[in-house]
Amino acid sequence: MITYPLAIIAIVLATILFVPMVCRKIRIPSIVGFILVGIVVGPYGLDLISGGSAIQTLGKIGMLYIMLQAGIEVDINDFRQQRRHAIAYGFYSFVFPFVLGLVTSKLMGFGWVTSTLMGAMYGSHTLMTYPIVSRYGVQKNAAANIAIGGTMLTISLSLLVLAILKSNFVYEDAITTSGLIARVVVTILVITLLFPWLAQRYFKRWTDPTSGFLVVMTMMVVSALLADWSGLEGILGAFICGVSLNRLVPNLSPVMMRINFVGNNIFVPLFLIGVGMMIDVSLLWEGWATITIAVVMIGTKLAGKWIAAWVAQKRFGLQAAERQLMFGLTHATAAGTLAIVTIGYDTGIFNAEILNASVLMILVLCTSASFITEYAAKQLALQEEARIEADKMDDSWQVMTIGENRHYELKELSELAELHEADLASEGDWSEALSLINKQRKAAIIYHPNQPINTINRLLVAVPRYAEKEHDFISCFGLVRRLSSQIGARVVFFTNEDTQKVLQVFCRRKGKYLRASYREMENWEDVLMIAKQMGPDDMIVLINARPSTPSYNPLFEQVPTTLERFFRNHSYIVVYPEQETGAAIPDILSGDTPQASKTWKMISWLKQKVLAFQQTTPKDQKA
Repeated sequence: MITYPLAIIAIVLATILFVPMVCRKIRIPSIVGFILVGIVVGPYGLDLISGGSAIQTLGKIGMLYIMLQAGIEVDINDFRQQRRHAIAYGFYSFVFPFVLGLVTSKLMGFGWVTSTLMGAMYGSHTLMTYPIVSRYGVQKNAAANIAIGGTMLTISLSLLVLAILKSNFVYEDAITTSGLIARVVVTILVITLLFPWLAQRYFKRWTDPTSGFLVVMTMMVVSALLADWSGLEGILGAFICGVSLNRLVPNLSPVMMRINFVGNNIFVPLFLIGVGMMIDVSLLWEGWATITIAVVMIGTKLAGKWIAAWVAQKRFGLQAAERQLMFGLTHATAAGTLAIVTIGYDTGIFNAEILNASVLMILVLCTSASFITEYAAKQLALQEEARIEADKMDDSWQVMTIGENRHYELKELSELAELHEADLASEGDWSEALSLINKQRKAAIIYHPNQPINTINRLLVAVPRYAEKEHDFISCFGLVRRLSSQIGARVVFFTNEDTQKVLQVFCRRKGKYLRASYREMENWEDVLMIAKQMGPDDMIVLINARPSTPSYNPLFEQVPTTLERFFRNHSYIVVYPEQETGAAIPDILSGDTPQASKTWKMISWLKQKVLAFQQTTPKDQKA
């Protein structure tokens, strides 16, 4: 066995470097490769490295990383739309394996307590294969959101069963049980209320991404510590922490890039290597009892999780690839199973054969989940790529600030809003900026950052009459939707009744869902009423227009004065849609309705589809 620290570090780093390369060559998921390497170098293989406290600690952080990353990368808008489906799937994903586990365990001759705890172990799962989903860029797919959202309920139910059975074996009075409940309440309040409040105050004051990364890391570890202290598992605390910080850590932000880099390249591989080091392959030759139990356990869990995914597919109208993605994400098992089986063994509920069979089950399920998730994620990624190519529009934007040079803020806004072809500029005053905008026809943004964009709570969007008939209105709406999705800010539209109906149709598009509220604003003169409703962490978004365009209003000339006078202490964005080349110049003062653009025709088509869907879809499926 190698004991020299530098030699151990060299072996681990070489493994992290070369395993993904080899796995790509032989076309197997790198997760499987890291586990196999752990088996080879571990105490039950060549015994090159011992599973010491350092490896265990770093591996534990890797598991926390996976759960934190899953919570942060959930698309809040899509999750809100799918929350009922997520709760239902979390229930399916626990109940079906639990019931099957109860039956198969009784058939193998185990007692009721042992069978119940084994059922809870089958019901739990670990999002070990989530890095595959993230790598293929399908983490915002509806199936991924449903599976990730249901994970919280599934883990909670499994740990609840464990806590009840553990209390019957360990605790003797109701006072202790009451104390555990109080600890759980305190833990949830701290993670969901105190941590987001502290993080928002921090990000408002400091914008250094490295220090922001350390803040998130600290909160992740403290959340796991609190969860362990309250009788829950650290992985659940890390997941709740990720969901709580979701709005403050956008997926494309520098902080999230650091989280992904450090986690995916250091801690997660160490965790997988640590799992492999726990597996004793010699158990396969020591007798049929352990192998028989392992086969039954593997079959039970696979069957239960597959039934849950199949029911969800039929119930929610998902594709076959989406069912496979949900199945791949939710049948892998590691941390939750290890926690349950370890506590069960320590309290005498499980015997050594169940313990050894559980370790073999982890190896098989992690391997199968990797292949299934990889295949499903690849299929969905290809579908998404084809859809994007079919819907591709001109993506050229002019993004600028007034006054001082704010290149960092402009670049951050462009990345969060996914403006891939954006020209960044800083103009001395409004007249220079408007002159540049009027000289060109491409879409433009004037951005005034008063506070870090990830600390914004609401986007208050003022939309003028006939904005939906602008040639590039769909791109302006997409800008708001993507920004809301990235920073988790709620959207409030201020506009007239006709434009509200159009926006409602756009907000309900499948895969482009946006949860928004609406306020009546008949005339552009009423834009000042927004100032009375703004909070300290709100940002106003004005959809403006150039002269000789369908939604142009002469009052737009007063926008610079209005912003300087009433919104100076707030962040704001002024958006100018792209101007169609060769478009006819409408007479704004005549009162005639502008001609419908291509965008407006597409809106009308979408509206008909949504109305037809609402008329033909049962009420329970709409929910």
